[in-house]
Amino acid sequence: MAVIALALAVIFGCGQGAQAQDAVSDFFDGMFGGYRHAHPRIWTPPWERRESRVRRLMPHREYGAPTYWHGESWAGKKSKSRKGSGEGPAGPPAPGENPPVEPSFVVAVIGDSLGQMLADGLDEAFEAKPELRVLHKAKESSGLVRDDFYDWPKAVRELLASNQRIDMALMMIGSNDRQALRDGSQTHEALSPRWRELYAARVDAIRAVFKEKKIPLVWVGLPVMKNERFSADMAQFNEIYRDRAAHDGGVYLDLWEAFADERNQYDAFGPDLNGHIVKLRSADGVHFTDAGARKLAHFVEGDIRRASEAARPPPSESVNLGAPGGAGAAHGGAEQLPTSPSQAAPPLPERPAIGRVQSLTAPMTPPSEELARRGKATPSPEPNAAAARALVEHIFVEGRAPPPQPGRADDFSWPRGGVGAAGSR
Repeated sequence: MAVIALALAVIFGCGQGAQAQDAVSDFFDGMFGGYRHAHPRIWTPPWERRESRVRRLMPHREYGAPTYWHGESWAGKKSKSRKGSGEGPAGPPAPGENPPVEPSFVVAVIGDSLGQMLADGLDEAFEAKPELRVLHKAKESSGLVRDDFYDWPKAVRELLASNQRIDMALMMIGSNDRQALRDGSQTHEALSPRWRELYAARVDAIRAVFKEKKIPLVWVGLPVMKNERFSADMAQFNEIYRDRAAHDGGVYLDLWEAFADERNQYDAFGPDLNGHIVKLRSADGVHFTDAGARKLAHFVEGDIRRASEAARPPPSESVNLGAPGGAGAAHGGAEQLPTSPSQAAPPLPERPAIGRVQSLTAPMTPPSEELARRGKATPSPEPNAAAARALVEHIFVEGRAPPPQPGRADDFSWPRGGVGAAGSR
């Protein structure tokens, strides 16, 4: 590299030292992916260089704050939810766009960073259903142990006491709770007997608030983790969630096997919704990729759809087609509903709940002998039934093969007559 730099310096000459220095820098920038800048040379972050170049090419677009890449996530990245958090009214629609649809079913997702990814996956799952809204109410780095950082029972009470509409709630939390729990002046180690009692009481406190408001709550269990010790502790957390859900008749969703391999161990890769093997877990062995978040949402998507359909008001049983503004008015009032019993349509005949009982063992006889046996008397079925019973007993009771019939495939008797004589010759 020093030889190349010296050769370039000689080419550009001593009188153009500054330009030679820039040429050398440009040469190395070209080799290692740098960018040319005007003097004085100031280092520009890559996201600013990218955005500035896009601004020159597409000046009509609007850009927000730059994002910063940290491993598997984007810091400062806005939620990709098109429905947002549901807080406050949406702005007026742009010219040419359809007005926002008023949601008819609202799902609140609470928990830690895993709950945030669950909400992102649900946004993608219900992208084509604007009437179903997902509220992002999860809090990163939160848990049920450190109530001094974030008090979840209090936050849930405040959320349900607000005017925010919530028809269903999902809770996914616990990845930050492997730490000691303080109870007054005492501190209890994680997963100790007293720790379990206090932790279960905080779970019950959250469940009681939703039960008081008659809002169904689905507690989503934690998945298998990359670290074996961490994964074993998460399995014990799931036991507490499952036990408390069964205690009050709630719903607990187990996801352990959904993100484990055939040996019930952690695997960062697995099938997505289309059956393709993709990366589902991030490099830390705890969180999910975009494909993993979508698969995570798939396991609660069915419960949400069923709950939204059950909450949908039933259709009107009677419609006055002849009323002003109705369907009859649209056709000039030509179609009118019957107003007297004589004009009413005849009632439909009742359909029986079940059909005629068909015997599977009785001999098959048609109800009429007109086509099957014209002019012949119907033979008695007793001989056929007796022969069938004898054959069944011969085969299945005695264990012997049925006797062969001449000319059938199981007739292995040696041919006689001319064929035998020819064979002897």
